[in-house]
Amino acid sequence: MYQALYRKYRPTVFDDVVGQNIVVNTLKNAINYNHINHAYLFSGPRGTGKTTIAKIFARSVNCLEPVNGVACGKCKNCLYSFSKECMDIIEIDAASNNGVDEIRELRSKVGILPSELKYKVYIIDEVHMLSIGAFNALLKTIEEPPEHVIFILATTDPEKIPATIISRCQWYSFKKISNDDIVKRLIEIVNDENIKVDEKVLEKIAQASDGGLRDAIGLLDKLRAYCTDEITLDDFYEINGEVNEEELKKLEKLIFSFEVSEVLSFVEKHYRDGKNLVQVVKQLMLLIKDELFNHYINNDELIFEESELVNFLNLLNEHLVELKKADDVKLSIEIFLLHYMNEHKNPKTVPNEDAYSQTKTTEEVYIRPKRGEKTISTETVDKQNKIKSLSTEVVQKNNEQIKKYEELMLIRSKNTMIEAVKDELNKETNNFDKLNDYTFDSNNGYLACELLDGKVRASSLKNIIISYDYEGMVDKLSNHFNKLNDFYNEKTGSSKRIAFITTTKWNELKQEYINLHKQGKQFEYQEEPILNSLEEDVKINNESDDLINQTIEMFGDLVEVE
Repeated sequence: MYQALYRKYRPTVFDDVVGQNIVVNTLKNAINYNHINHAYLFSGPRGTGKTTIAKIFARSVNCLEPVNGVACGKCKNCLYSFSKECMDIIEIDAASNNGVDEIRELRSKVGILPSELKYKVYIIDEVHMLSIGAFNALLKTIEEPPEHVIFILATTDPEKIPATIISRCQWYSFKKISNDDIVKRLIEIVNDENIKVDEKVLEKIAQASDGGLRDAIGLLDKLRAYCTDEITLDDFYEINGEVNEEELKKLEKLIFSFEVSEVLSFVEKHYRDGKNLVQVVKQLMLLIKDELFNHYINNDELIFEESELVNFLNLLNEHLVELKKADDVKLSIEIFLLHYMNEHKNPKTVPNEDAYSQTKTTEEVYIRPKRGEKTISTETVDKQNKIKSLSTEVVQKNNEQIKKYEELMLIRSKNTMIEAVKDELNKETNNFDKLNDYTFDSNNGYLACELLDGKVRASSLKNIIISYDYEGMVDKLSNHFNKLNDFYNEKTGSSKRIAFITTTKWNELKQEYINLHKQGKQFEYQEEPILNSLEEDVKINNESDDLINQTIEMFGDLVEVE
């Protein structure tokens, strides 16, 4: 039976591990000098070697004759630890065994001595998936385990692990593996497997794997299955849902030339070709980043304005966060690009002087129609002016709503900090974890996901503060913050009001609170403002849409409303 490459080339000794020298050397020294801790926490991105090193460490601490902290691989303990019958190295998937009952069962077996080895090693993978009750059940055992037991907890999200658990473990942080190290390992594999591949493909694989060696080897395996002959760059682009560099530069040129129809056609074409549009966006970001990097370091000439590239890159980076959660990725990208090109397009060329009447004013301009074009009636001009006026009114009202929303969130945050209670924070943190049960709900899963992207910072008897790393996310939540609040209260049994703020704002408020406290002062409690209804704005928008439709009937669909 065929064995996947990532399994075939999974390291079995410390010396085979790639890119985690600090962790490996520390663990080898611990074994060499017999400084074995009772509990370890391995955290880091996926595919960086957490579970692999946990297994190697479990075998090495049980080796009867280790050499410089490395298992000999020959003694009876080493041979037994490699066998499928080994009962003393237990791997537990916390994602599927995350309840209190499972941990209680584990606790009942901890006291049993190892059957063959020196230590009984429990490797708990994705430990952050355990429930709060399960963590509490595990706490006492981790704090005072039997001498023959070692716990190794592995996680990609250490922020979700209670501090009481972390403080009882020796914590090792795994870093992303560098592209150079990944390429070196891939070269070793392709040489052993006699795989014909362009080295540029290996560099692309390393880049696409984002520091995860397992993902890189898995992608190589997929390309090997796809290609019957030598693996080329085109094969990589095809299998990874990306576009080639020529197409990418074409897209960049179309965007900064504000060729709207061509850009939309580009997106449509590659969507129908089965390209991964999120991956294409990442490619575009990397292309622009590399162009700017080469401009700053090597003084390479830029085709487009530096400020335009930097601004677009920043906006695209913010949009990428929301794009990954969008129900319709293609539509989300199209809307973003349309909005960008409409906002940043070059000013239209001013017509020749003879196209204007000599009596033109700032309010009224007559443009001589070209042959075959319809003349613009006064009635139409009036309608266009009305559309512009209504659009301005809508923008003003929306801006007012945004200001009131920001004011509400700030006041609610300060009021929460005035009346904050630690027990309430612990209670709401536990409530927050309950939302994980609703992430796959067909109707409201997106609400749970949006809430879980944040972090509970403080809570009073009336309010909660939840912060988010990205301002764009907070702006997105402002569109339906009441719906989110109602959903949270319904699913957790709470009855509090939520303040949604950025992590930056939270840190500012916290520092301000500390400074006031040192002076014997505190925030002044304020009544929350009431946001006006949006019904009036909806009415204005509907009226504006009717006028736009009338104008389109006269001029076609190329109508611009500022």
